[in-house]
Amino acid sequence: LTHLPVHARARMGLSYLPQEMSVFRKLSVADNVRAVLELQGLSRAEVEARLNELLEELGIAHLRDNVSVSLSGGERRRCEIARALASNPRLILLDEPFAGVDPIAVLDIQKIIHYLRERGIGVLITDHNVRETLGICDRAYIISEGSVLASGTPDVIVANEQVRRVYLGEHFRL
Repeated sequence: LTHLPVHARARMGLSYLPQEMSVFRKLSVADNVRAVLELQGLSRAEVEARLNELLEELGIAHLRDNVSVSLSGGERRRCEIARALASNPRLILLDEPFAGVDPIAVLDIQKIIHYLRERGIGVLITDHNVRETLGICDRAYIISEGSVLASGTPDVIVANEQVRRVYLGEHFRL
């Protein structure tokens, strides 16, 4: 995959959400999502129908005309996820999805990740917020100094003495 250009990866069903803000700041929420939908070969009516559906699904329909630079961290993340879903991905890579968002937005993003999984979309998360990530994943890998320190279910990870010593701390609880 690494040798393929980004557009070829997208055609394969991969979508990537970077940690940094990736919305078009001067565009509205609707125009951010519409920009991706217009590349999908849909009619204008299909674009608008899918746009409305995505904004409703992600709970941001009321923000459709807001300029993206004005969004909170959680609202921005939901806009980015709506845009990612506009390309009908099979796998979404989320880089630090909980960075820069408030605790309420963290819960919203966790619910969205569950929703993506229910829709059959694979989700791969890289994040330093271990508690939030382990709370929603099926399997985790703890990487230390470039090597896999441990892998397994969240319970296996939390019970691993080496992970607790090196990364989580002795008093860590889910």
